[in-house]
Amino acid sequence: MESLDSAEKATVLVVDDTPDNLALMSGLLKGHYKVKVASNGEKALKIAAAENPPDLILLDIMMPGMDGYEVCRQLKADPRTARIPVIFATAKSEVDDEARGLEIGAIDYITKPVRPPIVLARIRTHLTLARQNRELALWNSQLETRVADGVAELERLGRLRRFFSPAVAELILSGSADDPLKTRRREIVVIFLDLRGFTSFAEKSDPEDVMRVLGDYHTAMGELVMSHGGTLERFAGDGMMIFFNDPVQIAEPARSAVTMAAQMQQRFAQLARTWLKLGIDLSMGIGVAQGYATIGAIGYEGRRDYGAIGVVTNLAARLCGESQGGQILVTQRVFSGVEDTHPGDPVEPLVLKGFHAPVAAYSVHWQT
Repeated sequence: MESLDSAEKATVLVVDDTPDNLALMSGLLKGHYKVKVASNGEKALKIAAAENPPDLILLDIMMPGMDGYEVCRQLKADPRTARIPVIFATAKSEVDDEARGLEIGAIDYITKPVRPPIVLARIRTHLTLARQNRELALWNSQLETRVADGVAELERLGRLRRFFSPAVAELILSGSADDPLKTRRREIVVIFLDLRGFTSFAEKSDPEDVMRVLGDYHTAMGELVMSHGGTLERFAGDGMMIFFNDPVQIAEPARSAVTMAAQMQQRFAQLARTWLKLGIDLSMGIGVAQGYATIGAIGYEGRRDYGAIGVVTNLAARLCGESQGGQILVTQRVFSGVEDTHPGDPVEPLVLKGFHAPVAAYSVHWQT
């Protein structure tokens, strides 16, 4: 919207059935405004509803056919003209006449014979107010748009935080990281963790106790996922799958993954000691593998999630299944990248479902 920098840019429509009055008002206003004239109400409504409407209407009341009151009513009833300020300029000087004019939507009421300085001052004032109202309406509209955009961004951020750490989610929103829903091929490090003894515990415990334990477990593990910048691909009951190196690529994803896994076992050991006092005996196994996966949106319209598919995810899940409570099993490839900071011991090659050859693996030390 073009702001009115000066009153000279404004257009005033003068409506009066008397030619002398039209000439008088036109002569008064022409030095200050662009002036349009109408000799009856029907013509005034057409001009007001045209492509370039006037900025203000100076309207007589006593006209044959459609009087000024009816013109004003129709102007205010039409969305195209409702915002145009109307000033009555009339010989009707009774208080009731003025009150009636203001009630139907006029912003001011001037009685004839008019005093030029008063007419010009009131027109200038109402044009200024009209301009300010338009600018305020535009500002409000822009504010509503910004608020709507902000709410949408917060909702998207909330969805992203289901999978990513807050820092990673912010990078995605800012465009500094890959779109997580775009399908791609990437090398990642996958971590699976799963509780040992959970099925037996769930079968003999009250649902409230089971949910309380799961809440403690998810909270503790989730905090470590977030603090290490891992991507939570899924969690279901007592199991979780996390991976590193997507959507943000990092220098040493294997080291980050194993460091997180070690801290998870340390934190879980603290939880387990508390639970054991309540007669709950649980432990956690972890499997870690590195390899390529296809990553992107999984699901259908209206319900899409972010996930990874590939041999590496199956391998990490199988290693997790083979790990004992309190153990971290990693592939030889993972171990070769972390053995300087995370020593471990080789285990017997593992025969895993879905893998033709035995898999070399290491049990990483995590106790401090």
